[in-house]
Amino acid sequence: LLRIIGRMFPRLRHIFADRVYRGPKLLEALADQGKWTIEIVTRSQSVGTFKAEPRRWVVERTFAWFGRNRRLAKDFEASIASAEAWVLIASIRLLSRRLART
Repeated sequence: LLRIIGRMFPRLRHIFADRVYRGPKLLEALADQGKWTIEIVTRSQSVGTFKAEPRRWVVERTFAWFGRNRRLAKDFEASIASAEAWVLIASIRLLSRRLART
């Protein structure tokens, strides 16, 4: 995945990763791909209170926007290509509605 992203976006140098990827395997994989900087995003340990985490919130918000589309609310798709197409359609719908408001 990093190799493909590196080819598509050659100027990209900073990667955000979940705390699951704290180990040495990701760092070794990044070393082979070029000059990458990795930032591990972790949850705050405060229990009982909700606090929007700066980077995690972007992903959660995007998934919530996609979840508003009936087809993407559950995992109905049988193939990756079909799921990818529906995510693209949902993105186009979201962006076109935002452009229409301006």
